[in-house]
Parts: sequence; structure tokens; C-alpha cells
Amino acid sequence: MSLKSKLATIGWRIGRLVLIAYLLVVLLMTFLETWLVYPAPSAEEGDWTAALYEHEDVWIESAGDVKLHGWLFEHPNPKHYLLYCHGNGELVCHNADLMNFLRDDLEATVLIFDYRGYGKSEGSPYEAGVVADGQAAHRWLADYAGIETNQVVVMGCSLGGGVAVASAAELGAKALVLQSTFGRMVDTAAKLHPWLPVRLVMKNRYDSIGRIANYNGPLLQSHGTEDDLIPIEQGRQLFDASKATQKEWYEYSGGHTSGVPITYYPVLKRFLNGLAAPESEP
Repeated sequence: MSLKSKLATIGWRIGRLVLIAYLLVVLLMTFLETWLVYPAPSAEEGDWTAALYEHEDVWIESAGDVKLHGWLFEHPNPKHYLLYCHGNGELVCHNADLMNFLRDDLEATVLIFDYRGYGKSEGSPYEAGVVADGQAAHRWLADYAGIETNQVVVMGCSLGGGVAVASAAELGAKALVLQSTFGRMVDTAAKLHPWLPVRLVMKNRYDSIGRIANYNGPLLQSHGTEDDLIPIEQGRQLFDASKATQKEWYEYSGGHTSGVPITYYPVLKRFLNGLAAPESEP
């Protein structure tokens, strides 16, 4: 065998090994997708004794007879009823300080809940199920308050932004408040893993840009300029896709997990207190 033939054979074998390794990585990432999208902390990972604020444990029935666990932070004379959809690595107990602050600062009754598979909630997470969970919590809060679903303020952060958009698009909202969220989750994943065929194989796509077209209510959206998980331009694409006639963009210096600055909350309060009465239909 000539040197040229030997080199060709070696090159073919190396190429085959590289291809096999690549396909194995793709299969592994596909297998691990649910875990990557939904780290889903268990109840044992939460400090349930840390909530020193007055709240009520509630149980919400979602699609597939799945029971969701939530905390209700009730205000004695609420101006707003607010549903909070948290990020993918959090539990309700991780957000006790924030929920108590929102209740007092906004004069709001606040409901936060765990998605299926998270904390004390039943089931296992997947996009359609988690979206259904958001809508079940949305309906629960509206029923509890004796109001229409389009009178609930829906707030979501990161993954919770995708859940919030889906719920507001389906049920309406007094306002949609988004923090550090994506236009399409598949775009975020593709940017993080440009060498993988993410757009072909990803199941949890969360097309918020497509969904927000069905929501015309008020929108307040915030994003950090240094967010390296969900780049700010992806959040801006979602904002630009919104048909809302009353919408506001709040930009700040910070990353994905740094949280909004304290100067954000007066903006949120002013935005909510300036809302007009909602129409009768979502």
C-alpha cells in the first residue's frame, strides 16, 4: 500500500471516529436535555423553615391530575394579585424574601408555585406540562381573588418568563412583567452550544416570540447588559415582537443571576399603579 493510500485510510478512520464521538455527544445531550432545562431541585434541597414571613401553603391541581405546591403571600387590602413564575433552578422557598417584599411594596397578594417535579410538587417537568402548570396557578389565583384571569399580574424570571408569556397569551393578564428571559429557548441553547444541532433535536423550545403575539396587554421587561446566559439581544427580540401598546423596557448593568438593581422596583410599582382597568376579554 502506498503512503498516499495509508494516509487516506488513516484520515478516513480518524474522521469516522470523530463522527462517532460527535453523534455520541449529540445523543448524550439529547438524553440529558430534561435535566439541563429543568434542574428541578427536590424538596430536600430547600430550606422550608427559612420563611419567616406570614404565608399560606396552597395546593393547585394541574393537567394530568398533578398537584402543585405553592405559597400565597396575602395582603390585607391588595391593589394587585400577582403570580410569580420562578427560574429553572429555584424553589418557592428560595424566593421568600422577594415575595414578602413584593407583597409589601406593591400592596399585592402574591402567589408563587413550584413547577411539576420541583420541590413538593408532583410529576416530572416537560414544556407542555410546565406551561399547563403556569396556567393552572394563574386560574387558581384568579378564582381565589374572585377576578377574571386578565386581572392577574403575571411575572416571570428566566425560564419563568417563558411560562409567564404562555399563560398571559392564553388567559390574558393585567400586566406581564418579564425579567432576564428569552425570545425562544431554542435560540438560547443554540448560542450556548453552536456545535450541536440544537434546533433539530431540542424538545423544550419555549417559543415566547410566537406566543407573545397573542398578548396585547401591558408589558414591563427588564434585562441585564452583561447577561451571558440569555444575551440581552434575545430579550430585546421578545420585547420588539410584542404588540402591546403600553410597554416599557428597563435595562441595567448586571448578569443573569445578579438580579435587578433596587432602582428597578420603583419602576415596577409606578408601572403597575399606572395601569388602566383591563378589558373583559383576554
